[in-house]
Amino acid sequence: MKTTPLMKMTKNRDALKDLNVTVKKATSNFKPPEQLTVTEWSDKYRRLSAENSAEPGRWRTSRTPYLKEIMDAFTDPKVHRIAVAASSQVGKTECEMNMLGYAIDIDPGPIMFVMPTLDNAKDFSKRRIAPMIRDTRPLREKISKAKSRDGENTVLKKAYPGGMLTMTGSNSPASLASVPARYVFGDERDRWAKDAGGEGDPWGLVEARTTTFYNYKMVEVSTPTIKGYSAIESAFNTGTQEYWSVKCPHCGEYNFIKFDNIRFEFHTNKIMGKKQYIVDDVLYACPDCGCASTEQEIRKQPKKWIAKNPEAYKNGVRSFWINAFSSPWMPWKKLVLRFLEAKDDPEKLKTVYNTLFGELWEDRGDLADEDEMLARREEYEADLPDGVLCLTCGVDTQDNRLEYEVVGYGRFEESWGIEKGYIMGKPSEQDVWERLDGIIDRSYYFKNEKALKISVTFIDSGGHYTQEVYEECSKRINKRVFAIKGKGGEGIPFTGPPSKVKIVKDNKVTGKAWLYILGVDAGKERIMSGLKVQSPGARYSHFPGNEGKGYDNLYFSGLLSEKMTYENGKWRWKKLPGHNRNEALDCRNYANAAFRVLNPNLDAIEGKLKGISQETKSQVKPKKKQQRRRSDLYGDDW
Repeated sequence: MKTTPLMKMTKNRDALKDLNVTVKKATSNFKPPEQLTVTEWSDKYRRLSAENSAEPGRWRTSRTPYLKEIMDAFTDPKVHRIAVAASSQVGKTECEMNMLGYAIDIDPGPIMFVMPTLDNAKDFSKRRIAPMIRDTRPLREKISKAKSRDGENTVLKKAYPGGMLTMTGSNSPASLASVPARYVFGDERDRWAKDAGGEGDPWGLVEARTTTFYNYKMVEVSTPTIKGYSAIESAFNTGTQEYWSVKCPHCGEYNFIKFDNIRFEFHTNKIMGKKQYIVDDVLYACPDCGCASTEQEIRKQPKKWIAKNPEAYKNGVRSFWINAFSSPWMPWKKLVLRFLEAKDDPEKLKTVYNTLFGELWEDRGDLADEDEMLARREEYEADLPDGVLCLTCGVDTQDNRLEYEVVGYGRFEESWGIEKGYIMGKPSEQDVWERLDGIIDRSYYFKNEKALKISVTFIDSGGHYTQEVYEECSKRINKRVFAIKGKGGEGIPFTGPPSKVKIVKDNKVTGKAWLYILGVDAGKERIMSGLKVQSPGARYSHFPGNEGKGYDNLYFSGLLSEKMTYENGKWRWKKLPGHNRNEALDCRNYANAAFRVLNPNLDAIEGKLKGISQETKSQVKPKKKQQRRRSDLYGDDW
């Protein structure tokens, strides 16, 4: 059959049609990205996951309007660095997540997301990143499920068109230095390691990964910690220093709401002998006009970001500060209640200031000096004042003596110094240990003639008589006498489970002893915070003024001999000038650790003290036979 011109045209048309279909299919994945800001992308696509949000479902920027400026700074081509100092309960994590999702979907590139530790990174990936990918359609379409055999999609690595998300910890120098990154997210910067495995500042290592990208972005987010040593404080100060400020309904001036401007009234009740706070009213006092406004009035007022250092924008650095007083999820009465519940405990108060008020912690005055502590002493009517429910003993080993302190403990970690003393003689001499037995074995009496004995004794083994301490502790396992070794440094827990160590005598192993490793820095911090409590009750430290108990000027000089200082990027305890002896501090630290390890049933002890008229033989219930295997770890009588 002869091909006509019409047939030829029809054939060409069909071929062209097929070609267009093929081209359309081939280019369907190469659509130009949508021209959206982070806020617009979040409102359109982001879905909050049920397991991580009190309000799951569609993201609404209108719910947290203070986040809009922060998120949209991420899409500003002139901005390369963003620092956010924020309290809990303001949505700062979701703000980061929105930036992250936008970068993956709209403007992809290699991303590094750094948490304080590698374990934090793994946990964050599973709890926050994975649900976001699952519930946000554009991300779900671009990132496949994590598979252990897929090198590009694991818990810590997520591949997508145009880049890869790498998650790691500030304590992992290999990861920090190995991957180029256009985007860097540094989460909880104030909790980062000060040194990445000996390779220097982790943030500096991360920053070096961005040098090949002209359009890089670095985002730092953290709750603030200690004034002068906070990483997020330093980053904030280099930026625009913007505060989320509210308009006063009376004078029209804009101000950042701080706890210092909050006025409140409250009353207390006692339930089961414990004080309970009830907040009656909370008001905001304008720092300009002094007029007071209710929370409801303030929430209706206009708000905006006000920069104290706008010139930093020229350097491409914007910084923001926000606290829980602006959060839609935190009523002011709840914030005040948290303050009242923590006000007598410096550790808890610091947490409230950092995580809720979004404020840097400043030491609320130094510890009292020796004279003030001497004046604080009180006369005990007997060996043991009312309130003591448990006794422990801490022993510091010196070349020519043993120094010891017997400490009593009650509810809510209220403590009483009972006796501080020393036993002269080398720790290699049996007479020294026999005299220590006299301290450990004796009964300590209340004024009603009931008595307690020392439950646990911790003895320092870190000096020149390590093996002697091991041997003597092993002999006294039935008295619950244990060897300890202090270990300084950040992140070391105060107490942990013991391990068995060999007793070596004349180059021969003669037995084994139990050894506890103590995080002495954590213990010292707890002692110092307790000494700042000014009223008897929870965490308060009592000291006797009775002559012969050992609580003199020399004792308090030793107890107050060290202070936490920040040197060369690390926190460390340092002796103060004129305070050469710190044995009193060490003895108290060991006694506290013994109480922590013992973890006694105070209810049971109190019941025995009230129900037994004769001398108390034991303040801890004996272990049941079926628990014997566990108790064997520590000795038959533990």
